[in-house]
Amino acid sequence: MEHSHRYHAYPKGEVAEGLEHHLDVHRQLYNHVRWDYEQAPEDDKPSEYDQNNKLPEWKRKWPVFSELHSKAAQATVARFHRNLSNLRKKKEKGYNVGRLKRQAPTDYRSATYNQSGFDLDEKRGRDKYAYVRFSKIGWVKIRYHRPIPDHATIKEVTFKKERTGEWFVTFGLETDEADLPEKLDVDSLDASNSVGIDLGILNYIHTSDGHTVDWLDLEDDYERLRGEQRKLSRKEKGSSNYEKQRLKVAKVKRHIKRKVLDYQHKITTWLVREYDAVFVEDLDVKGMLEQSHNARNKQDAAWRQFITLLEYKADLYGCHVVQVEARGTTKECASCGVETAKPIWVREHSCPSCGFETDRDANAAMNVLQRGFSELGLGWPEDTPVETVTATDTPEFQCVSASHVVETGSLGA
Repeated sequence: MEHSHRYHAYPKGEVAEGLEHHLDVHRQLYNHVRWDYEQAPEDDKPSEYDQNNKLPEWKRKWPVFSELHSKAAQATVARFHRNLSNLRKKKEKGYNVGRLKRQAPTDYRSATYNQSGFDLDEKRGRDKYAYVRFSKIGWVKIRYHRPIPDHATIKEVTFKKERTGEWFVTFGLETDEADLPEKLDVDSLDASNSVGIDLGILNYIHTSDGHTVDWLDLEDDYERLRGEQRKLSRKEKGSSNYEKQRLKVAKVKRHIKRKVLDYQHKITTWLVREYDAVFVEDLDVKGMLEQSHNARNKQDAAWRQFITLLEYKADLYGCHVVQVEARGTTKECASCGVETAKPIWVREHSCPSCGFETDRDANAAMNVLQRGFSELGLGWPEDTPVETVTATDTPEFQCVSASHVVETGSLGA
């Protein structure tokens, strides 16, 4: 299993200058790889392997490239071909795509050391600090807020400069399947240790057993962002005042992004610790954002990110996470299966066929749970009736510290 740990970094003096310089050289190499690829005939484009073999020649011709560590330079070549592959996949799916753009200094903000060229010294730092050495650059201090697990292997290390000017170091980790918690056998799953999740409108999520998690209130943050953006629009682009104001805008955006991610970490950690199986809707997030109504709230929800967090934590905590077909979960009655159309403002489910009544999102969550069992090849237990679900006893989800949520495995303080 592959996952990552990210740490705040504090480079100073010559090391900070070295990071900046290497970033720019990596950017130049990326642009040269792109140029070399585009100059080749359409029927004889160079592969990643071909361009890696050209690196020694390029280093002799342009000595600035020889300043880079060999593995880091190869990772930059791989980055171009990975972007090219992603572009090709989008084109195959029918998207109207162009070509990869030349990278400007403000766009290229990270570089990766793959397999070698780096060292981690956990003992050198004090008070939850450690140091990472990048070959040809030096030692970088990081806030080591969580140790690298003993059973994890460091495969690569990436340093990145955010638009706010902050530096971060990310370790790409690989954990052997044998070292992960064993998941409960599928045949042992039932409604008591499993949950279906509806990604809702009135609530962030609604579970099949009655829990609801409220939306994160970001209105004050967005009001502040609008104010800072209005100030930025009045600055002369390229001036020092413009750059200062741009940083303020970037910091507000960063605050919003971190707030959403922190919230999602708390919710997903609770879910994978509380249940042996979590079933969630496989949403067409891109299509939802293209709809005219409530687009910003849908973006704030970051549901694709939420599902990604669920999936990787499932392996770390020994939980099954399965995506199910989302179409019809709201219309279909969880009790008898009859479909009833409901406009979005109708928040109650009332089945005209069997008389089953419950909250609209609760009904959808129960349908997700039942579809999850079907997805795993399990029948819905006959002795498990679908009952009216209310949220009267739902624990309140509060924005407490992430460490508290991880330690308690529960919602709220």
